[in-house]
Amino acid sequence: MQEIRAALGLIGPEAQVSGQGHLPSRYAVTELLTASMAAVGEALAGLMAGTGLASAAPAVTVDRRLASLWAGHSLEPLGWEMPPVWDAVAGDYPTRDGWIRLHTNLPHHRDAALSVLGVGVDRAAVAQALLERDKDEVEAKVVAAGGVAAAMRSRAEWRAHPNGAAVAAEPLIHRDDPVPAPALTWQGRPDRPLAGLKVLDLTRVLAGPVATRTLAGFGADVLRIDPPGWDEANVVPEITLGKRCAMLDLTDAADRDTFERLLAEADLLVHGYRPDALANLGYDTQARQALKPGLVEVTLDAYGWTGPWAGRRGFDSLVQMSCGIADAGMGWAGAEKPTPLPVQALDHATGYLMAAAALRLLHRAAAGEGAGRARLSLARTAELLCAHRQEVPGRLSLSHAAEDRQAAEEATPWGPARRLKPAITVAGAPMAWDRPAQRLGSSDPAW
Repeated sequence: MQEIRAALGLIGPEAQVSGQGHLPSRYAVTELLTASMAAVGEALAGLMAGTGLASAAPAVTVDRRLASLWAGHSLEPLGWEMPPVWDAVAGDYPTRDGWIRLHTNLPHHRDAALSVLGVGVDRAAVAQALLERDKDEVEAKVVAAGGVAAAMRSRAEWRAHPNGAAVAAEPLIHRDDPVPAPALTWQGRPDRPLAGLKVLDLTRVLAGPVATRTLAGFGADVLRIDPPGWDEANVVPEITLGKRCAMLDLTDAADRDTFERLLAEADLLVHGYRPDALANLGYDTQARQALKPGLVEVTLDAYGWTGPWAGRRGFDSLVQMSCGIADAGMGWAGAEKPTPLPVQALDHATGYLMAAAALRLLHRAAAGEGAGRARLSLARTAELLCAHRQEVPGRLSLSHAAEDRQAAEEATPWGPARRLKPAITVAGAPMAWDRPAQRLGSSDPAW
């Protein structure tokens, strides 16, 4: 997908692709995942050559089968089980005039949806209540109540929607003009090019954590910060690989002081807050730059940066409903219900694009070209995917084979496990993680 290289300004050698297979979908999911991982490798190779860590950009290879598998699950527990992916209420439901998806994995999102429907935690009662309502009405009321939901729209309906039209007009990656700053340095090595790079991670499920997990794989020191009591039990073993995880309450004065010290020492900030969320905490763009002049930033939202839904909460599965992917999948599969992508490809691909964008910004910052900021969204990545229909049969299974997994066990806090082999190979700089997955809040908030 040349659109990715163009959006990132990549001009070096293209990655080679190995492996075989396509995930089954109306859209070219495996191609998107492979291309977004290739962009990470190509951006890293360019950074290595540009900063003197390599005499020339090293060769990059991406295994398309492994790229597809990483978007499913990367961890095989040995003698224990991962928590369920979805809670008892989440899912797709028919309404009086179509379909809607409720995302209720977080308690406050579930409470919002149930309050609108006037029922308890009872899937049958939720289903009955929705049969008596219109999808757009429920979507609007759940969102207004602080929850998250998405009515299923067709591609044509999304393109005609004010937010769909706005997203389609946005660049794949927004890049703000860089702020003048001294050249950025860190203690990178040829084999660990991001060693010593301090990454402050303020991201949640799932694209942002994928981005920071990717940077950790090449040596970055990633410190994730969550509010007290926060948990994402169903994905934490997947997305905390290579990171330290601490908790801070940004409404508490002492914790704010700690956060500000961390930010002042960070090289890169990655966050997935809605556009006004950090500002409402007193940390708008100007405040962040005042705390750390020259801070490089990459940030994410669900529904784009310019339309009426720019501040709307959202997740991969909801964006698929909104933008027409689930509807197109239903027609392609000849199904009678919404048919999403076989994996959460919007999350994973956007995460890799965020990592690639960070590497491009770091490359420029190291060259003394200033501190830049990149913004991405799940909805804009969806537009890229929808421009690439898949015509070949997709038969790639998400089941792991023994040769897909690393030989060494990973000692996680939940029990031993085996992780997939990395899908990205950068010659001389193998992708590897210095720490196993961690529980949230298991580390001190310190570099």
